[in-house]
Amino acid sequence: MHQFRLAVLTASVAFGSGGCAAIGIAVVGTALGVAGGTGTAYTLDGIAYRTFTASIEDTRQAALRTTRRMDMQVEKDVALPVEEGKLETREIVANAGDRKVFVELEKLTSRTTRMRVTAKQGWFWRDRATAGEFVAQTADAVEEGPALSRKGVK
Repeated sequence: MHQFRLAVLTASVAFGSGGCAAIGIAVVGTALGVAGGTGTAYTLDGIAYRTFTASIEDTRQAALRTTRRMDMQVEKDVALPVEEGKLETREIVANAGDRKVFVELEKLTSRTTRMRVTAKQGWFWRDRATAGEFVAQTADAVEEGPALSRKGVK
C-alpha cells in the first residue's frame, strides 16, 4: 500500500512538472523497482530493466529458456547491427497470448549484460507484471546456467 501511495504521489508531481515529467517518471519508476527489493528496475510505463553478471550469449540462452518455460512462441531472435560507438545488442520478440514481449539484450562487458523487457498488449497498454515475471524467470535461468560466466572464472 505504501508503494502505491508513493507511486501516485510521485506520478502527480512528475506529471505536474511539465517538460521534466519524462525524467521524473524514469527516476521514480527505477526507485520503486529497487525499493521493492526485486533487483529489477521499472519505469512507470511498464518497462523492466535488469543487469546480469553473465555474457550476452548466456543471458540470451537463459531468455530463450524463459520463453519455453512461460510457453511463449519466439517470433524473432536476431543480433542488431552494431553501429560505430554502440554496444553489441540482441533482440528477442515472443508472443504470449494477446501480448507481445520485446527483450533487448545489451552487452556491457564480456561478462555483463543489460536486459530491457517490454510486454505490450495492443498499441497502448503495457503489462508490467508480465515484463517483471519474464525478468525474474530469466534470472532463475541465468543462475541455473554455466557457472563460468557467473563467477568470472577464466
